[in-house]
Amino acid sequence: MKIIISRFWLVLFSTTLFAQTGHIMQGAGAINMSMGGAATGQPIDISGALQWNPAAISTFENTEIKFDLGLFFSSPVLYSTVPEFDNTGQPTGNFLSGSTKDDRGISPLPSLAFVWSKADSKHTFGASAIGISGFGVTFPENMGNPINMPQNMGGFGRIESDYMLLQVGLTWAYELSDKFSIGLEPTFNYATLELMPNPTANPNASGYPSTDKASAIGFGGQIGLFYQSLTGFKAGISYKTPQIFNDFEFDNTYLDGTKTTTEFNMGYPAIYSIGLGYSVSDFDVALDYRLVDYKNTDGFSETGWTDTASVRGFGWENVNIVSAGIQYKGISKLPLRVGYTYSSNPINSDVTFFNIPATAIIKNAFQFGFSYLINDKFSLDAVYHHGDSNGKTSGQVLNPMLVEAYPPYGALPGSNVSYDMTTDLIMVGISYKFNSKTEVKTD
Repeated sequence: MKIIISRFWLVLFSTTLFAQTGHIMQGAGAINMSMGGAATGQPIDISGALQWNPAAISTFENTEIKFDLGLFFSSPVLYSTVPEFDNTGQPTGNFLSGSTKDDRGISPLPSLAFVWSKADSKHTFGASAIGISGFGVTFPENMGNPINMPQNMGGFGRIESDYMLLQVGLTWAYELSDKFSIGLEPTFNYATLELMPNPTANPNASGYPSTDKASAIGFGGQIGLFYQSLTGFKAGISYKTPQIFNDFEFDNTYLDGTKTTTEFNMGYPAIYSIGLGYSVSDFDVALDYRLVDYKNTDGFSETGWTDTASVRGFGWENVNIVSAGIQYKGISKLPLRVGYTYSSNPINSDVTFFNIPATAIIKNAFQFGFSYLINDKFSLDAVYHHGDSNGKTSGQVLNPMLVEAYPPYGALPGSNVSYDMTTDLIMVGISYKFNSKTEVKTD
């Protein structure tokens, strides 16, 4: 039974996620998602605090455990247009165009958090296992869309990606005073990546290869400060370091049966967060700003073709994120929440082609959530999310053979590749509170 349970948890926390802000999940758990992901200066629940500001867990007066599980639906669409050429290689003046819908289906989204402290202690401890990042698409082979035509006809055939990152954090917070806290959190990461075809490998005469799923281990940390006034105003700031990973080692198989092994390094970016909060009467208001530093992250900072026609990296810009949420507690045992998240697009038109496997870019996300307080110890939480990309991410089809004629990446004249998407999420959670850390025990 123990073996079966262990395998279940490994499968659950190793399932692909879909990113909202770059390749980063905008929130952790149903409550934090319903607040738009804002928690740096307004810790409504332990999952959001552990994810965005380790110092903020000092505000929780109960030892608490929380588990959330969501069902994620996404609907990316891939479009392409290329000029038609005759048998002599000359353009005919006609164009081939088409689109392909993703057929990936539903993905689960888990989050587990735990916070504890001794009575009257200035120390608070936490532990978390959260799926914090991921992307994935499945665009089937499609003769009606040039980009999804078979590789022997100039397309890529079936395009599939599968990336996930599980982060385990061990957190310590210390109350410097009644108003200030500091928090530290070492983080340990497990990531998997699959690309079909694999553009990070060198193509041969039959095209780019498919790969087995590869894994990588990483580590990093987070530090935060939290301030809570006596008038309801709160503020926080945190810095999550880059998460440093070993290389993904891919076992590649080409269409002609040739096998090779290649390596690719993809890190997780540093994140700078600042947040404000205000609580008055039945209302809690939260506002966060984040800067995600993709420009200095392995796998994202570089782009373009190598000398052997493999892809160097995704070439992403830094991402700016604004998260906002409001909680209303005026209904007995039924707090209500609404949240909004804005994210800038890290993919510019020059590198759109390189990012077909990672199309999950959501500009606007809207959330509505609530909790039901069963009693003083148990509560149930739920959230519904809807996001959209606010139009297509668009650029030209790129070919390494055309780099000299059309630098820097060899854009095919008259071509276009683009993608857009919407996302929906339903998530539920449950939390259990033990004794209050300020509770004085009596015989």
